[in-house]
Amino acid sequence: MNCMLKPVGEQTIVITGATSGIGLVTARKAARRGAKLVLFARNEEALNTLCEEIRQHGGLAVPVAGDVANLEDLQRAAATAADTYGGFDTWVNNAGVSIFGAASTVPLEDQRRLFDTNYWGVVHGSLVAADHFRRKSDFHGGAIINMGSEASDAPVPLQTAYVASKHAVKGFTDSLRLEMEADHLP
Repeated sequence: MNCMLKPVGEQTIVITGATSGIGLVTARKAARRGAKLVLFARNEEALNTLCEEIRQHGGLAVPVAGDVANLEDLQRAAATAADTYGGFDTWVNNAGVSIFGAASTVPLEDQRRLFDTNYWGVVHGSLVAADHFRRKSDFHGGAIINMGSEASDAPVPLQTAYVASKHAVKGFTDSLRLEMEADHLP
């Protein structure tokens, strides 16, 4: 499928991990360019503060608090986008965490939690977004952006779980892209 994305200022964008780092900068820049935003993160207070900041500067943003490890929370974000703006054009899977320490010393429970956020959060968000694009009758283009890392291509000592999660994200994203192309989706 050959499709074009709308200019950022004409898009509705869902951003996970929106209250810090890359997600925060992305939200602010997209708002300045006129995008309508659905901002998602675990910290409800930080989300409300960010949405208020964007609105004070003339932007449109609604908060959805939740955890990317929970599929239902991301489905709620998609429903909020549909109810508020009629849907979304771009979904940014940005939420992520890191752990520093030797693989033998980092508790497995912490490594699993990292995978719940970094890998399963991307899977959940991608599936929700792909489902939205499949069901959109007037669909002419859209994007799913999965935040990766150069760590997906290079080992990093003391970040074994993080590197493994980013390898998994890269493999999932590459394979999902082929599936979506076969379904004539972007």
